[in-house]
Amino acid sequence: MNLTLRQLSTFREIMRAGSISQAARAVGRTQPAISIMVQTLEDQLGFSLFLRTHGKLIPTPEAQFFLEECEDILDRVERTERTLERISSLQSGKLKIACHPAASSVFLPKLLTRFLQGRDELEVSLIMRSSDVIEDLIASQQFDIGFSETPKPRASIHQTDYDMECVCILPADDPLAEKSVITPDDLDGRPMAVLFDAHGTAIQTEAAFRTTGNRFNKRFELRTFLPGLQFVAAGACVMVGDMITAYSHILHAPSSSGLAFRRFSPRISSHVSILVPGYATQSMAGLAFILELKSAVASVQAEVEKALNSPWPQDTH
Repeated sequence: MNLTLRQLSTFREIMRAGSISQAARAVGRTQPAISIMVQTLEDQLGFSLFLRTHGKLIPTPEAQFFLEECEDILDRVERTERTLERISSLQSGKLKIACHPAASSVFLPKLLTRFLQGRDELEVSLIMRSSDVIEDLIASQQFDIGFSETPKPRASIHQTDYDMECVCILPADDPLAEKSVITPDDLDGRPMAVLFDAHGTAIQTEAAFRTTGNRFNKRFELRTFLPGLQFVAAGACVMVGDMITAYSHILHAPSSSGLAFRRFSPRISSHVSILVPGYATQSMAGLAFILELKSAVASVQAEVEKALNSPWPQDTH
């Protein structure tokens, strides 16, 4: 037996319409074609579906039972078609995203909020983890997408890497804010906030001071740059921080927040990456979000660049 969906849907239409002629009009086929389909269906099933009396079709008890089965099958198919349509239009599905702390407060939530508009049935799991944990979550295929500091390449991860310039963050009323570029000479002995000693930005920053013969005064050691913004605004220190933290502040802080963003020389790099499992196929929703994420990273660089080139005092709106 090799029943087709067309046979099932046509049979259902005959039962609803009560006649072959009306069913033929409903499905857009000729009456002889429908009659042949009914005969073929009965031959396949091995029993009669209709009694033909005075030109009328009288459903048999077997036809009533078969109708129930057809309704169940066709309803399931129609639900599946609707689900697949939602998936193809990115209306349905699930994304599991792991994000490192710098991007978790503003950058990723803002991007996801925009991406999810009109996609009410698309489920998202978003967690904040350290970059080394994110690397393992992606490599083991527990999460679909990771956004973290750049790991060492490995076969189980496909990564898109970005080298993002760090910026010098000063109190807005600091005389140095009048300058477009800040150097270690300008910050000789000034209290600074930096990340923990093993972090790449801390290593680069300290090396910049050592190379130029200036005193590196580490007052605050942080796990992320975010709390350092408050220390800088209070005048307790200055900071050479990552672009994403600067971007998050520029988007949401009031213009009176008391911070100025300036370029720092020599260039300090912050390396971030978009990570996906190396041995897994991405869903359509995942591929679409990755494109949005790549575009958003470019927007961060453009927005911070605009802030770096803005006149003193810094206006964050």
